Amino acid sequence: MRIERRKKLTANVGVFGVGHHTYWNQFDGLLDEMHGKLDTFVEKVEAHDVQVTNFGLVDDARSAYAVLPELKSAPLDLVFCDMVTYATSSTFGILVRELDVPIVLVALQPLRAMDYSRASTYMQLSNDDFCSVPEFTGVAIRMGKRPPPVILGTLHDDPAADREIAEWCSIARVLHDLGRARIGHFGHVLESMLDMHSDPTAFTAAFGCHIVQTEVDDLVCLGRTVTPPEIEAKQRQILDLFDTPDPESDPITCKLTEDDLLVAARVAVALDKFVDEYELDGLAYYYEGEEGSETREFVTNLIVGNSLLTAAGFPMCGESDLKTCIAMLIMDRLDIGGSFAEFHPIDFDEGFVLVGHDGPHHVNIAQGKPVLRSLLKYHGKPGSGASVEFKIKEGPITMLSIGITYEGKFKFVIAEGQSVHGPIPPTGNTNTRGFFEPDVRTFLKRWVAEGPTHHFALGVGHHATTIKSIGELLGIESVIV
Repeated sequence: MRIERRKKLTANVGVFGVGHHTYWNQFDGLLDEMHGKLDTFVEKVEAHDVQVTNFGLVDDARSAYAVLPELKSAPLDLVFCDMVTYATSSTFGILVRELDVPIVLVALQPLRAMDYSRASTYMQLSNDDFCSVPEFTGVAIRMGKRPPPVILGTLHDDPAADREIAEWCSIARVLHDLGRARIGHFGHVLESMLDMHSDPTAFTAAFGCHIVQTEVDDLVCLGRTVTPPEIEAKQRQILDLFDTPDPESDPITCKLTEDDLLVAARVAVALDKFVDEYELDGLAYYYEGEEGSETREFVTNLIVGNSLLTAAGFPMCGESDLKTCIAMLIMDRLDIGGSFAEFHPIDFDEGFVLVGHDGPHHVNIAQGKPVLRSLLKYHGKPGSGASVEFKIKEGPITMLSIGITYEGKFKFVIAEGQSVHGPIPPTGNTNTRGFFEPDVRTFLKRWVAEGPTHHFALGVGHHATTIKSIGELLGIESVIV
C-alpha cells in the first residue's frame, strides 16, 4: 500500500529559444526549422509534470529587451534557454542580468553527426546549438552571475540529455515549493541540543519559505472535534498500512495495544485537521506538556500521524528541527522520500552504521511492510505509545543534513551510500544498515568534519549532485562527503 500525495508536484518553467536574425533571410526555411526544434524541446519539458510557458524565439537585442518584462512578470521557478542555432550574446546578456530565477542553457542538435558528403552551411547552422554556449557563459560571468549549467547532447534518442531535462524539472519542483512553503512550528528545540537552534527569518532569506508559529493548544482543541467515524477510518488505514507483530528482544516493546491504536488514530485525524487549518506544507515540533495531561497525550503520540503525512508529501520533523524539515521537503519534492534520521550504533564487524530515528518517517520508501509497536517508554523523552519501525529500501541511498556555519549561514552536507540487506533492532524505531565509502570509520570522520546538524533527511537513490545543484542555485555552501 502506497500513500498518495495530497498535493500534485508541479513547477512553473519558462522556455525561450535564441538565434541570429541575419540567418533568416539568408537561408529559406531555417527560421521555421528553428521554431520546430524549439517546439520539440518544449514537448520534452511538458512531459515532466511542469507548467511550461514558451516565450518564443529571441534573435537580437531588441527582442531580448522586449521579452524581458514577460519573463519577469511570470511566476517562474526555472528557465531553459534553448540554443537552437548560433546566437549573439546580445540575445542573452540583459536576460541573465535581470532574471532572478535559474537559467539552464540547452544545446541539443538534431543530428548525432553531420553527413559530411552532403554537408552544407544550412546543415551546420541547423546543428550549431553549442556554438554560442561559450559566448553566453562568458557574458553571464561579466554580468556578475554564475555561468549557467548546460544540457549538451542531441535532440532525439539521447537518454543522457533526457535524464538531465528530467533532473532540472525535478529541481524546478523543489524550488517551486521551497519558495512558497508554509512550515509549521510549535514548542521548542529539545533541551540542550545546541546544534538545532535556527532563526525563522533565515529560512525566508535562504529558501523563501515562511515559518508559521502555531500553538500546541490548537492541535489539542482540534482533537476534541474528532468523531468516532473519523477515528475508525484512520484506524483502518493504519492497520492496512502497518504490520503489528509480537515483541522480540526489546523489553520496552509490546504488540500494538488497542489503546495505543486509538490514541494514534485520534491524534492523526487531529493532525490532518491542523495541517489544513494552517495550510501547512510541513511541521517541526517538540513539546512535553504536563504529566498526565491531554496535551502530553497528544504531543507524545504524533509519530504515526506524522509518518502518514510525511509519506503524503508533508514532511514532519520531531525535536523541533526546522532545518531537517527543509531537507526532508527537498527530498520529497525530488520524489526520493526523505525520512528523519540520525546515526545509531556502528557495526565494526560488517562495516556499516545504523541510520534511523524514533520519530516521523517516510513510509513510502520502506523495505517491505512497515511495523507498528507499542512502546512502554520513549527513550530520552516523556510518554509512551505507538511507534514506527522499518528500514529504507535496499539499494542506493542519499543523505542531506543542513548545518549552520560560524557565520550563521546554512550549509548542505550531502552523502551517498547503500542500504544493505540484514536484520535491524526490533525497537519500534527506523534503522537502516548504511554502508559508505571508503569505509565506515573514514566516512563518519569526514561527515562530522563538515559541521552537519546531527539529524539528516534520508532518501532512496543516488542524488547528491542534484541536491548540490539546488544548494548552489540558492547560494548555499554545499559539500558532498
